[in-house]
Amino acid sequence: MQIVIGEMFALALKRRFSKNWTYSMDSKTLVVNKTLPFDPALLMVNISLRQVEEIAISISKRCMVSGVNEIAWALRALMLTDLTTLAGDDTRANVRRLCVRACFPFEPQLFDKYFERTLLPDIHCASVCVYPARVKDAYTTLEQLNQLDNVPISAVTTGFPTGQYGLQTRLQEISHAILAGATEIDVVISRQLALLGDWKALYNEVVLMRSACGEHALLKTILAIGELGTMENVYKAAMVCMMAGADFLKTSTGMEIVNATLSVGLVMIFAIQEFKRRTCQIVGIKPAGGIRTVRDAIAWMTLVNETLGNRWLTRDRFRFGTTGLLNDIEKVVRDGVAKLEREAAEKASQSKPIASEACSEDAMCKELRKKQQEKK
Repeated sequence: MQIVIGEMFALALKRRFSKNWTYSMDSKTLVVNKTLPFDPALLMVNISLRQVEEIAISISKRCMVSGVNEIAWALRALMLTDLTTLAGDDTRANVRRLCVRACFPFEPQLFDKYFERTLLPDIHCASVCVYPARVKDAYTTLEQLNQLDNVPISAVTTGFPTGQYGLQTRLQEISHAILAGATEIDVVISRQLALLGDWKALYNEVVLMRSACGEHALLKTILAIGELGTMENVYKAAMVCMMAGADFLKTSTGMEIVNATLSVGLVMIFAIQEFKRRTCQIVGIKPAGGIRTVRDAIAWMTLVNETLGNRWLTRDRFRFGTTGLLNDIEKVVRDGVAKLEREAAEKASQSKPIASEACSEDAMCKELRKKQQEKK
C-alpha cells in the first residue's frame, strides 16, 4: 500500500510540474542523492557517550578567533544559515521581512572600505525556511527581489515538529510545498519507529519522502535527536535516512528539550564518514536549535572542518537552522567594522601606515572570491 501511495504522489508531482503552474520550479532539476538498498550491517555500532563528549569539546576549542577573523567567520556562518520563521502567527508581511533580511543582511556601504561592490551579492543567507503554507509568500517575495536563484526556499513538512500524522498526509504536504516553490524539504522522521527499533519501516517511509521530492527538491531529514533516547539510535537513524536517499541530516526541530549539541553532531559526522566510506555518497549536515551566537557557530564549523574537512563548509554540505543567529552575526560584524574604522582613524592621526584594511580585506574576501570563481 505504501509503495502505491508513493507512486501516486510521484505521478501527481510530475503532472503538476507543468508550464501552467504559476509557483512551481518546473524548469529546474537538482542533483540529489539516490536511494540505496537497506543494509542492516550499516547499523552495527557501539558508542561511548563520555568519549564522544570529550572529543567534541576538544575539537571545538581548536579555533579561537578575534578581530577581523571573527568578522570573516561571522560572514561565513551567515552564508551557511537557513534563516527560519516557524511561528504560529506567521503572516505574509513577516515572511517578506524574513526574505528581505536573508537576501540583504547588510547595507552595501558598510563594507565599502573592505570589499569591492562586486563581492557584496554573495553575502546572503543560504535559504529561508518556512511552513508549507507560507512558501508561496516567500516565493513571491524572492521573485520580486530577483533572488530565487541565490536564496532557495526550505519548507518544514511531514507534520513538523511531531510527525504525528498519517503517511499519506505527510507525503501530500511535501508535494504541496514543492508545488508552491520550495526546492528544499525538511522532513521529520517517525521517532516511534526509531524507538521501537523498526529500522526497515523507518527506511520505507523516508524512501517515499525521497520519491515525493524527486529531483525537484533536496531532502533534509530531521532526526529530532532529543527524542531518540541513545547515541546508538542517533547513529542508526542517520544511517537509515542516508540509505533512503537523504541529502542532509538535520539534528533537531529546535523544539525539543535537547537540540543541536556538539557531541550529537560528532556522532552524526561519524555516520556520514562511514556512509561515505561504504557507498561513496556524500551527505550534508544541518545543526538546528540552540545555535544563537557566532561563537556557537564557530564551534560547529570547527568541528566540521576538523572531521569532514573544509570542503564540507559550503552551503551544499553544511547549514545552520536558526532564527536568532543572524542577530548576533549582525552585532559581531557591525562592531568589528566599527573597531577597524576606529583603529584606522587612530593610525591615520598618528601618520602611520594603515595595514589593517588590507589584512581585513584579504581575510573577509577570500571565500567570496573563491565562490565567484566557482560560479564562472
